[in-house]
Amino acid sequence: MSPADFRRYALFYLGYYGALGAYTPYIGRWVTANGHGGYVVGAMLALWYGGRIVAPPTWARLSARSATPGHWLIAGCVLAALGFAAFAGFAHGAMLFVVMAWFGVFFNAVMPQFEAMTLSALGPRNHDYGRIRMWGSVGFLVVAGTYGWLLDRLGNDAFVWLTLPWLALTVAAAWLHRDDRPPPVSSTGTTPRGELWRRPGVRHLLVTALLMQLGFGPFYVFYTLHLQAQGHDGFAVGVLWAIGVLCEIGMFWLAPRLVQRFGAHRLMTACLLATIGRWVIVAMFGGSFAWMALAQTGHALSFAAFHAGCMRRMAELFPQRREMAAAQGLLYGFSGGIGGVAGAGVAAVAWQLGGGRWAFLAGAALACVALAAHVLPARAVRPVAVSET
Repeated sequence: MSPADFRRYALFYLGYYGALGAYTPYIGRWVTANGHGGYVVGAMLALWYGGRIVAPPTWARLSARSATPGHWLIAGCVLAALGFAAFAGFAHGAMLFVVMAWFGVFFNAVMPQFEAMTLSALGPRNHDYGRIRMWGSVGFLVVAGTYGWLLDRLGNDAFVWLTLPWLALTVAAAWLHRDDRPPPVSSTGTTPRGELWRRPGVRHLLVTALLMQLGFGPFYVFYTLHLQAQGHDGFAVGVLWAIGVLCEIGMFWLAPRLVQRFGAHRLMTACLLATIGRWVIVAMFGGSFAWMALAQTGHALSFAAFHAGCMRRMAELFPQRREMAAAQGLLYGFSGGIGGVAGAGVAAVAWQLGGGRWAFLAGAALACVALAAHVLPARAVRPVAVSET
């Protein structure tokens, strides 16, 4: 990949995850500021993750059949930006959920497509994925680390307007990929999704990723609200998010060497162990900034290294480039979609019953289940060199 191509791919991750850095930490704050309770927050995030179930596989099929997949990327980004802008006019009633569903579908549709484009462009150098994906963490860091302070001063109504520029950057970055061409399709055509699902090792990876996502439910839905309930102000909340993302950035830079040295399976095992400890700390010591800062350093393993390990396993399990878009859609929809919806539901119930402590203890319990599923004997799958077909 040339330096110019590296910048094109990095810019899209920067814009996309910059927008996500506003949405994930602060959508719950915006919803509660408009008078809604924990169940509405959970329902909003469930709709968000629900978009990952339907949109990625559908979008992957449509873009894979197109001679100009870059045009599909642009269209998805434009529709996502328009959907998010509608939040400015619909903060209450049924339309709030309609707008959420619209935004969730299109915003979630484009990332699996772009992940496949990135891995395809990298080819056999897929271990360098983390150094491109790191720029998404930079965008997330800038936004998540500052928007708590900004919303304290500008008011929660500014949330939508502060987020839209990042979505506009995503559209602009997608435009740079408008002429990208799909990888050559072999004479055997596109592999059916059922065949991808039945491939040895795939279900084991998907179940592990789904359970990990379940355990992240309380974090994505209620972490900011949990910190506020424990007495932390907007500045402290932003700093804690920033600590996590800084550690994430460092890990994405180191991940290629760690994956090559230890292998994806052992690295993911360490990530799951770290995640269990992280959620227990958040549950039990939420009032302590020092303990919360320590817990946030765990984001390096529980998110960044785990994600890099998943991407390495995906490249091993789906060595043919023509399969990658469908495979990414399968992973994104199954783990991020089903796991996200279920995780938001579990988090909402636990939050209503016992607040942040119960929610994060539930997350720790789910991470334990994920660890058990991961270390259970699985049918061995020999890594295959990435093919150029």
